[in-house]
Amino acid sequence: MLDVKNLTVQYGTRKILNSVSFTVEPGQWLMIIGPNGAGKSTIINAISQGAPYSGQILFQGKNIRQYKPKELAQKIGVLSQHHTVGYDFTVEEVIRLGRYAYAPSLFSRNRDDGADKIQEAVSKTGLEPFLKQSVLTLSGGELQRTFLAQLFAQDPSLLMLDEPTNHLDLIYQKQVFALIRDWLKESGRAVVSVVHDLSLAKTYGTHAILLNKGKIFASGSISRVMEPENLNQVYGMDVPGWMREMYGQWLPREDEHENHL
Repeated sequence: MLDVKNLTVQYGTRKILNSVSFTVEPGQWLMIIGPNGAGKSTIINAISQGAPYSGQILFQGKNIRQYKPKELAQKIGVLSQHHTVGYDFTVEEVIRLGRYAYAPSLFSRNRDDGADKIQEAVSKTGLEPFLKQSVLTLSGGELQRTFLAQLFAQDPSLLMLDEPTNHLDLIYQKQVFALIRDWLKESGRAVVSVVHDLSLAKTYGTHAILLNKGKIFASGSISRVMEPENLNQVYGMDVPGWMREMYGQWLPREDEHENHL
C-alpha cells in the first residue's frame, strides 16, 4: 500500500530524516517510535506533503506527488494531536467536512453526500448526543473523537496518526485506540501512528520502525523491533526494567493480599 524509499528531510545543514525506507501493507498498524527529536512526526508531515523531502513515496504503486490533493484526501487521512478550533461549527458540521474531498467542485453539492459514511462514523464514535453541540464546548477527548469521526466519514484506506492521544486522559486514550483498531478490521486498510507511549505501541501495533537521530535503527514486527536490546540502546536506559518498575506499583503487595483474605 505504502512504499517509502530513501526519505530524507533536511533544513539547511541539519538532516531531520536520513534515507528512511519502509513499507506498509493492508491490515498492518505500523508504529513509529523513538526518542524526542528522532524525526517521527516529520515522517507523517512528509507523506502528507506538509514537509519538503527527497526520496520517493509511493502509494498503491503511484508516486504520491502525482496525486491531485482531492485524490490524495480520498485515500489518506491524517489525525494530529492538536486541533486549533476557532469556529463555532457543530460536531455534525465538522464530521460532514470529511466528505469535502468527494464534492465534484468547489461550489457544487455532491449528489452522493456520503450520508451512509457519515452515519457510520457517528455511530462508531458514539457522537450521536453531541451532533448539534458546538465544537468549542467539547472536552479534549470529545474533540479528538469528532475529528476521528471526520476521518472515518472521509473513508480513506490509510490513516496516519501523529500522537493522537498524547494529551488525553486514560479513558479517551483507550476509546480512540479501540476505535482505530475496529476501523482497521475491514479489508484494504492500514494505519501508521507516531506513538510516544511504548505500551500503547506494543498493545496495538503489528509492525514498527524505531528511529534514532533521523535514521531507522530497527524495523519489522512489533515484537522484533521492541526487543530490549534495541530499546535500551536507542533510549539509553533499561526500558523494560523501567516499565516493570512503573507498572509493578499496581500489583497487590503481599500484606494487602493477606488483608483481603
